Amino acid sequence: MRKLRFALFGNSFQAKKSASVQQLFQLLMAREAALQIDGTFYRFLTEELQIDIPSAVQVVADGQFDADVLISLGGDGTFLEAARRVADRGIPILGVNMGRLGFLADVLPEDLEEAVNQIYAGECHVEERCLLQLEYDKGQPEGYPYALNEVAVLKRDVSSMISIRIDVNGEYLTTYQADGLIVNTPTGSTGYALSVGGPVMQPGSHTLGLVPVAPHSLTVRPLTLMDDAVITLTVSSRNHRFLVALDGRSEKCSEDVRLTIRRAPYMIKVLKRPGQSFFRTLRTKLMWGTDVRMKNEAPKPPKGECEGNEE
Repeated sequence: MRKLRFALFGNSFQAKKSASVQQLFQLLMAREAALQIDGTFYRFLTEELQIDIPSAVQVVADGQFDADVLISLGGDGTFLEAARRVADRGIPILGVNMGRLGFLADVLPEDLEEAVNQIYAGECHVEERCLLQLEYDKGQPEGYPYALNEVAVLKRDVSSMISIRIDVNGEYLTTYQADGLIVNTPTGSTGYALSVGGPVMQPGSHTLGLVPVAPHSLTVRPLTLMDDAVITLTVSSRNHRFLVALDGRSEKCSEDVRLTIRRAPYMIKVLKRPGQSFFRTLRTKLMWGTDVRMKNEAPKPPKGECEGNEE
């Protein structure tokens, strides 16, 4: 049996994960795996949930993982934060869904044992997902300048729209009058971008999306670009300020700062179980092909009985 190293990461506000975490510890300790756990997550489990953590588990500081697999326990937001912690170290991430929809975190708690068995059997495969890198022409973004889902430019404080000039590879494209603009990866195409009408993009398709948020023009539509494009945004606003959000982490920005968005120099590795595919996820998570009318139909009478007959 191979001795694998696992790192555990999770959010700190889901009490219902208690049973799953304890099961995961039992499964991995039974295989004599080397275990690491994020410090903040450790404190949540021990202090809030009163879970007994095996003494052999190593507690690590912010993102200092050294593992073969990182297991993210939470929803897609937790997965995005796990990706930020892993950064360019190339550790594959397995997402266990403790949330709702779960495109990235797609392993159900009841499938944990099977997932661990598949990891040890070498049956899982790795998908590489591109990230976006944000740069300012004046100063630097606060904290981690990369996004797995999207970089969003949004209005701030006032109800009026912002003006967003877009240049692609040095060529002027257009100027949006809108509440904002989303630049998304294929991974992010099923996130914020989808909710405002952006196209669904297959992971690995080497594309980026430009999706305006509430544009003040009926002719404006989302646009798909090749992922080697360099996108420059120049923003003007009535109050001279706007927001920049990377995977939901937002910061204030002044309109004299020009933004450049490009593909990041490294990829995030996502661990997938056998039989999982992007198209299957679309069918199950978005219920593609499901006729919702069938749920509202009255049940058919048993054979031999006529509908509406009463004795």
